[in-house]
Amino acid sequence: MDTCIRHLSNGVSLIASDTTWIEDKALQQLHTTAQLPGMRQVVGMPDLHPGRGYPVGAAFFSTEVAYPALVGNDIGCGMALWQTDLSSTRLNLDKLEKKIGNIDLPLDEQWDEQRAQLALPVSGHEHSLGTIGGGNHFAELQQLDQVHDADALQALALDPKALLLLVHSGSRGLGEAILRSHVDQHGHNGLLMTSTAGAQYLEQHDQALRFAEANRRLIAERLLHNLRAKGQPLLDINHNLVSAAQVDGVSGWLHRKGATPSDQGPVVIPGSRGDYSYLVQPLPQSFSLYSLAHGAGRKWLRSDCKGRLATRFSFDQLKRTQLGSRVICEDRGLMYEEAPEAYKSIDSVVGSLRDAGLVKIIARLKPVPVSYTHLRAHET
Repeated sequence: MDTCIRHLSNGVSLIASDTTWIEDKALQQLHTTAQLPGMRQVVGMPDLHPGRGYPVGAAFFSTEVAYPALVGNDIGCGMALWQTDLSSTRLNLDKLEKKIGNIDLPLDEQWDEQRAQLALPVSGHEHSLGTIGGGNHFAELQQLDQVHDADALQALALDPKALLLLVHSGSRGLGEAILRSHVDQHGHNGLLMTSTAGAQYLEQHDQALRFAEANRRLIAERLLHNLRAKGQPLLDINHNLVSAAQVDGVSGWLHRKGATPSDQGPVVIPGSRGDYSYLVQPLPQSFSLYSLAHGAGRKWLRSDCKGRLATRFSFDQLKRTQLGSRVICEDRGLMYEEAPEAYKSIDSVVGSLRDAGLVKIIARLKPVPVSYTHLRAHET
């Protein structure tokens, strides 16, 4: 257990095994973030990798002030897992792919009633509701592959034979607009959370959380509609957010940037495109700032991917994964950027969390032959 909990310096920790891929630049960003005014503790997760100035795959705890730049521009990005009424044992791949169709375009008027029922405040970004976004966002059909804890699975009312749908997306352009407005006014400085500016940001942030959750719901419902299926949400967890928290008796602000909360029940930690995902039961601990990895985590910069892979894989070859699943995406650059080789091993990431005493594995999920990746990339 102790080998996966690495105390790097005062207030700076890393959850990772000795074999987990961690870039020096990500560690530098972790240490830099720890020097921000009011920052008490920062923790890197096994999926830690460099971001734009601040690391991704980390949690940060500060007192009195909060830092919108640590949350980033995709406020509310997260994972939603749905159970469908389709059987995972009777699949026609060609029909399934054809039914999914194209969900890149904004929702048409037939969805007006569903959008109205969400009762979201007017934001000017309603046109993007029900769309996945770019970067590493996706919707993937999955099935149960291995059961590690049958009782926990039953408690979730998860049917072992049901086809599952995992949606990864966020607040689309709304979160970006909120961050841009903050940076224009305050730069990357923190906000005193008792101030008018702090209260205003928190109100906008919470609005973006609701928008992101609604977006994932509409994506799932849109795909289910195309598949002529019904479904129900099993869980929905944000991994880009800031919230009031108490850590070891101290009140403050807990920022998560690509870090899944461990104090909100079971979560899914997905692997790279076409790889396994893990459904886990978190074991909340203050030393990890009540957080977990949110996925496999990048190894390579996006700009490096095509140069490294173009001579090894054609575009069509990337549309088929090692587990036999198909990828629906027509953006050649994005296909190379999101290739499995660009990511860490999900077994290494989840194994580090398990060995650190932070999770119990409930089940391993396997992608069925079709996953959907949107066309346009953006910062994640």
